[in-house]
Amino acid sequence: MAQLSCNNLSVGYEGKAVVTDISFTVNAGDYLCILGENGSGKSTLMKTILRLKSPMSGNIESGDGLLPNEIGYLPQQTVVQKDFPASVREVVLSGCLNGCGLRPFYNRKEKQLAAENMERLGISDLSIRCYRELSGGQQQRALLARALCATRKILLLDEPTAGLDPNATLEMYDLIADLNKSGTSIIMISHDLVNSAKHASHILHIGKQSVLFSGTMSDYIKSDIGRRFVDFMGGESA
Repeated sequence: MAQLSCNNLSVGYEGKAVVTDISFTVNAGDYLCILGENGSGKSTLMKTILRLKSPMSGNIESGDGLLPNEIGYLPQQTVVQKDFPASVREVVLSGCLNGCGLRPFYNRKEKQLAAENMERLGISDLSIRCYRELSGGQQQRALLARALCATRKILLLDEPTAGLDPNATLEMYDLIADLNKSGTSIIMISHDLVNSAKHASHILHIGKQSVLFSGTMSDYIKSDIGRRFVDFMGGESA
């Protein structure tokens, strides 16, 4: 069943479109990887899906009982966020804020959910540690646990392995894959086609002003744009 549908969507900022006429559907259990060069509009698209930006045209529809405030989000971290002076437990609990409404405290159910997600991501022993004292990989696990407190249905991840060392990167991809296998739909922005190809079921490749490919991972790898992107990224890393 479709959880999210983008129909003839155009997105941009300051009145200028960066990509136009985007149409794709995310079904329950999908793992969609969004690819594209810097400046192609990937993060702008994700912020539009999250209703942080208004679409310039087209529409976004949610289904399968998914509400707009039930989308978990793991953004790229800024330097200021990495130095946030709160405990891991406080950071994870903040993922429950949308469900609190006007209530100025977390209830027992929300505290239990935070504890379960810390356990799920292997950071229970870090719960009272200061977030800014953690390694990059540990911080990303805490933020992923925070995102899971917002929903178990669908997660939007913007370059979740940026800045991580190779071991932490592989661990993060494995964690995301495990979440997907347990039923959570994934929409992830990444430049890492090698690791994405191991786990993603679908690819959305966007270029400046247009969609270059939308379909399954297996079809993408066989396509001209897929082969060119693989060659380009291989040349970049050489």
